[in-house]
Amino acid sequence: MSSQSRELLHLYRRLLRSCATYPSKNRLGMYKAIQEEWRDDRTLGPDDPKTQKKIQVAYKGLEQLQMYDTMKLSKGNPESPNWEVTLEQNPMPKPPE
Repeated sequence: MSSQSRELLHLYRRLLRSCATYPSKNRLGMYKAIQEEWRDDRTLGPDDPKTQKKIQVAYKGLEQLQMYDTMKLSKGNPESPNWEVTLEQNPMPKPPE
């Protein structure tokens, strides 16, 4: 397995873990959507510009999901009431067509 394949697998797992703790009623739907999209895109070539764009969007999505992770928000102390959230101007770019 190449280092890029390992990195993508690690990204995929981190996305699913972050999605599992995301505070939303639609958490299961998001989880399944991530799985389906990765399954659909598994045949794309690693050097394809469309693949690179999707990887960038996946990292951005991971960043956004992790904004709501209680361990990350409370800096390792889930009992702490002090949370920090930083919002971006353009949080989700349009997906490639």
